[in-house]
Amino acid sequence: MCPVHNINHPCTQKNGLVQLVADRNKSFIFRLKPGEIFQSHHGVIHHEALIDIPWGSQVKTHLGKVFIILQPALDDLLRAIPRTTQIIYPKDIGYIIVTMGIGPGSNVIEAGTGSGALTIALAYVIGDTGKLISYDKEEKNILTAKKNLVSFGLENYVTLKNQDIANGFDETNFQAVFLDLPNPEDYCSQIRKALIPGGYFGCILPTANQVSALITSLKRYNFSFIEVSELLHRYYKTTATRFRPEDKMVSHTGYLVFARKTTKHGEKIESS
Repeated sequence: MCPVHNINHPCTQKNGLVQLVADRNKSFIFRLKPGEIFQSHHGVIHHEALIDIPWGSQVKTHLGKVFIILQPALDDLLRAIPRTTQIIYPKDIGYIIVTMGIGPGSNVIEAGTGSGALTIALAYVIGDTGKLISYDKEEKNILTAKKNLVSFGLENYVTLKNQDIANGFDETNFQAVFLDLPNPEDYCSQIRKALIPGGYFGCILPTANQVSALITSLKRYNFSFIEVSELLHRYYKTTATRFRPEDKMVSHTGYLVFARKTTKHGEKIESS
């Protein structure tokens, strides 16, 4: 069971994560702790008043402001995390997980932890039956990601490593490797050594010239089934009398590149 929340429980629980949503989608996410108080410019609510009430209930602050209390979805959690780096958007995260066949029990390596948005999503999906190793050479990024993981109770689902992957990965025979780095073409050898035969490689890059350099390197190192795509996400106004697209949309956030580790006939397969 993921520690973020118990999806089968009909009511809020002590020490569980909750989301208070007001009008215009203004929301606050926090963990219910007896003795603590939720405060905003809308007023005050004691945490005890929010424990053991049904999800979807209306609650009021001392100023009479009405909120709806909801179970936060993974998308809500990712939007709320403190960040010191640009994060991967939820629209891309979902496609990454599906395309790379990641699920409960998967063994995954990530490099370029950053603020930990993808790390949190991977830990959430993989659970405690798989392995998630996340590398970043910047200590400040590791510390930020750790704080974010702790806030959602996922810190025990991830091994964070403050290491430069230029020196290689410590792991072998992993199912998937994903990089969020500006020069992934420099690490194809390291990636091959970490993956099982047929394993998945994925990467996100902001510019076309970076993608071209990566494709060239992937082919040199005998990766196959190379795929490049980008995802555009547009919301619509939900007023029935003027249903139409919103004025703003999440368009280009990065090119997603995927490939599989394959071997030539007679090639020696790496082993641990």
